Amino acid sequence: MKQSTIKQSVELQGIGLHTGKHSTLSLHPANENHGIVFRRTDLEDQPLIKAEATNVVNTQRCTVLGKKEVTLSTVEHLLAALKGTGVTNVLVDIDGEELPILDGSSLPFVEKILEAGILEQEKEQNFLEIDAPYYWKDEESGAEFTILPSEKFEITTLIDFESSVIGKQYASLDNLSDFAAEIAPNRTFAFLHELEALADAGLIKGGELTNALVYVDSIPENGKLAILAEKLNISADVKVQKEGILNTTELRFQNEAARHKLLDVVGDLALTGLDLRVKIIASKPGHTANTRLAKELLSKYKKERKLRGIPKYDPNKTPINDIHEISKKLQHRYPFLLIDKIIELSEKHVVGVKNVTMNEPYFTGHFPGNPVMPGVLQIEAMAQTGGILVMENVDNPHEYDTFFLRIKNALFRHPVLPGDTILFKMELISPIRRGLCEMTGKAYVGNKLVCEAELLAQIIRR
Repeated sequence: MKQSTIKQSVELQGIGLHTGKHSTLSLHPANENHGIVFRRTDLEDQPLIKAEATNVVNTQRCTVLGKKEVTLSTVEHLLAALKGTGVTNVLVDIDGEELPILDGSSLPFVEKILEAGILEQEKEQNFLEIDAPYYWKDEESGAEFTILPSEKFEITTLIDFESSVIGKQYASLDNLSDFAAEIAPNRTFAFLHELEALADAGLIKGGELTNALVYVDSIPENGKLAILAEKLNISADVKVQKEGILNTTELRFQNEAARHKLLDVVGDLALTGLDLRVKIIASKPGHTANTRLAKELLSKYKKERKLRGIPKYDPNKTPINDIHEISKKLQHRYPFLLIDKIIELSEKHVVGVKNVTMNEPYFTGHFPGNPVMPGVLQIEAMAQTGGILVMENVDNPHEYDTFFLRIKNALFRHPVLPGDTILFKMELISPIRRGLCEMTGKAYVGNKLVCEAELLAQIIRR
């Protein structure tokens, strides 16, 4: 997927769910690789907070970002809207400490983003993909996540509050293109019996029946509701006539609670800043677990990015060239033919394999009792691997020899020992001209980079 931003600035305003304070929010276009960045315009120096998992400082009933002493609360609904519309680069100005709750969903944010228009940019998004399923559990909250390989971002949420009103629910999002219609309209919610504790904790000061669903799973005692209404500073005409939803507010979807939990997962995982090519099945998700999973996925991406360039070797797969075909293309012979097979070959790169055994002739003297493959022979093996790419486009390759002209930036990072299998990956730096070939090479043993260099060579007819 490409990166994208909005075409023009747009503005929203409203009160914060937990602080009850009014704020104005403005979204502005941003350049490639900018990411989603918040700017507190109400503070001196207008500090910036990037929307990334490492900046999460609190997850009590909402996601709070912070940097040094500056915080910003309830960012998840906007982040979900940006993820759901594909916007990756935007500057968000806000003149308060909490984003407005609006109607309790992501829909007003989505509508403003679509009103601004979306501009696709040239650069690709960074992405995370996995090869095999794995399971991750947040031990503190008990939330469980199964992460499966997928070509696109998919989510299923499963919730069970042991409530007769909500019951067990699930919701699914198979395509982000369906987010605006299927997920964005779903509102945040709480249970009536939770409200007093939330109010005592200094939260939900901006809570109203127009910006949240309140589920009633037991009818309160006489007079209790009036006391609660006064404490929350809401209208005294609040009625609880039966179990269900306070003031019998109409649901937008029958499984609105599960859909809103999915919305929160989308918003919290947007803190990875990645195009997630995975399917996630989330059981009993919440902001704490969601943001911890975001950190887990971000860590996995950083590790996977380091490994992304490493070629994969399957010894059961038929090679592109075996040792006999290599001998037809290269002049080298025992004891100086240093590659055993070619497993990848394109117009711009080649991957060769060398199985290092104790029978290598150089181990007799390098070093007796502590055999280590000489670094210069690793460079030579790189050159021979690159030679296969060069000779692929030459008629009668046995009429040519290859000569080194230059070796640059050679680094030997780890020793290569008997029993190791080395993968040599050579890539063209520039097109081959007049027999001159410039390549960058890397040598790997497993996931470990053992050697790298830039090589310049020339092929000359005998």
